[in-house]
Amino acid sequence: MKTIHLSYPHHIANINTDGDLSLAIGFFDGIHLGHQSVISKAKDLAQEKGIKLAVMTFDPHPSIVLGKRNEQVFYITPMEQKLRLLESMEVDIVFVVRFTSDFAKLSPQEFIEKFIVDLNVKYVTAGFDFSFGSFGQGSMDTMQELSEGRYEVNVVQKKTDETEKISSTRIRKELKSGNMDKARALLGRPYQIPGVVVHGDKRGRQIGFPTANIQAQEGSFIPANGVYAVKMLVQHEWIEGVCNVGFKPTFNNPDHKKLTIEVHLFDFDKNIYGEEVSVDWFKRIRDEQKFDGIHALKVQIEKDKQSAIETLKNFR
Repeated sequence: MKTIHLSYPHHIANINTDGDLSLAIGFFDGIHLGHQSVISKAKDLAQEKGIKLAVMTFDPHPSIVLGKRNEQVFYITPMEQKLRLLESMEVDIVFVVRFTSDFAKLSPQEFIEKFIVDLNVKYVTAGFDFSFGSFGQGSMDTMQELSEGRYEVNVVQKKTDETEKISSTRIRKELKSGNMDKARALLGRPYQIPGVVVHGDKRGRQIGFPTANIQAQEGSFIPANGVYAVKMLVQHEWIEGVCNVGFKPTFNNPDHKKLTIEVHLFDFDKNIYGEEVSVDWFKRIRDEQKFDGIHALKVQIEKDKQSAIETLKNFR
């Protein structure tokens, strides 16, 4: 897969796409089932016409520029993870468009000329609610009206589950409440956080439950505090485990608010400091809580471990 970074007004001229393209366009945070239907439609067209499949996404999130947000935005799939998922979907080219103030000022016509026509796009596929151009003036109807026969437009209608539209906003809401079952159903796969194993305070090892401290990839959306049944990909192997997200109130001063992600892996005893890992989240077992002492904590961790083992039997 080829990744091409575009920015306006620079770095958009003389882009070689090696032929015509079928393009799926959207922000695609999470690449959930709704996004997958858009990309699949573009892929079907690419295969039917014998041309390359391309995806156009944007970075950073438009709300940072349009809403002038100062706080950090957290993503269901940070860019590196998004690119890996797109590659697994057999996308040939990904255009990562830098979303800047200058880019946001483009008229719908200018966007089409520079980011559709000039990139040899012959088929444009997007969701029914995709908008583009200054102040979101352009809709998929606009995309069709301005095509002038140069490209074909395909609109994918909203994808719903039994209740409502599948959306990144819904998934963030489920993650925030720790509902991993629902998040998994909307994503079409377990929620995953990539990260690196870093040194912690090693208290887990001292009480008989060694943990891997995970520094999540910057910008990752962290689920609600609590204890979870998880699997972790480390050294090309998936290992089952139980994970605590939170502030370790049994040990730490309540004013000490450093969020940690700690994974106790079952039947695993290797030195993995510095290893890049991915954590798949399957079920929230309980809230994080403060215990009266180490013994009570150890008893509960063993219960959590057994609960996680039972849960993960359904995902082998």
